[in-house]
Amino acid sequence: RNMSSAGPEGRKRMRECDGLIDSLVYYIQGTTADHKPNDKATENCVCILHNLSYQLELELPERYAQSIYMQRRNISTSDKTPGCFGTRSRKVKEKQQDTPLLEEKSSPRGIESLWHSTLIRIYISLIAKSTRNYTQEASLGALQNLTAGTGPMPFAVAQTVIRKTNGLPSIRNMLHVGSPTVRKTAVSLLRNLSRNTSLQSDIAREVLPDLVSILPDSVPESDIAYETTASICYTLYNLTQSSSHNARLLLNADGLPKIITISMNDSNMFSKASRAASLLLYSLWSHTDLHSAYRK
Repeated sequence: RNMSSAGPEGRKRMRECDGLIDSLVYYIQGTTADHKPNDKATENCVCILHNLSYQLELELPERYAQSIYMQRRNISTSDKTPGCFGTRSRKVKEKQQDTPLLEEKSSPRGIESLWHSTLIRIYISLIAKSTRNYTQEASLGALQNLTAGTGPMPFAVAQTVIRKTNGLPSIRNMLHVGSPTVRKTAVSLLRNLSRNTSLQSDIAREVLPDLVSILPDSVPESDIAYETTASICYTLYNLTQSSSHNARLLLNADGLPKIITISMNDSNMFSKASRAASLLLYSLWSHTDLHSAYRK
């Protein structure tokens, strides 16, 4: 567990170690099946897998990059996307929505297991059933890592989390736990998921009122709360930017007074959240059909 956080070279060596990832997945499959989600070794295994999934899209070996990222169809050969993974540009993000889902192997081995639906299902199960904060946070964090990029892998993982495993109810419950770090990681995962336009209506329906409910009524008191507040505002921005319906959901959940309060705070420590809230307000105002409701 300690070695898995040793940086890019350490992650590379551990991902390439024959049988290591398979053994970790095998172990947590067993404890999950045996209804032992609070096992200490399970926590250690999930934390290792969490660390090994960090920056996975960027650090994939070339052979996987070629097989995964050449599955994009209907993209002109003249498209000059640099490298196998492309850039983080808006153009690449827009293309993500037209990317076909990855073809999964029925029996993944090694690094392939890190983004396979089998492991994603285990993470969702542990989020739902474990009461250990570290296990919950690591499971959420692994999914956050896997959905952080803009290519086919993050897109496929997001689809699996929401559509194949029905993971949103379990993630939503983590918004209301006592641990600030678990809550922060759950919000960060939702922020990643909310970038997928095809999933935004599902996310808004399931968790938008919960996101509004955990927004602070006044300036929060900790760094974690600052970051969480900013992430919530950016998630709501993603969900409402192109949807008047979702903007009305936010309005009906009494989110507007909170967002205005957050946007008006000009302290340096809180500036990131304030900027995010201001961006959200600007986006909400773009829905002209809601202006009269906003004024009320």
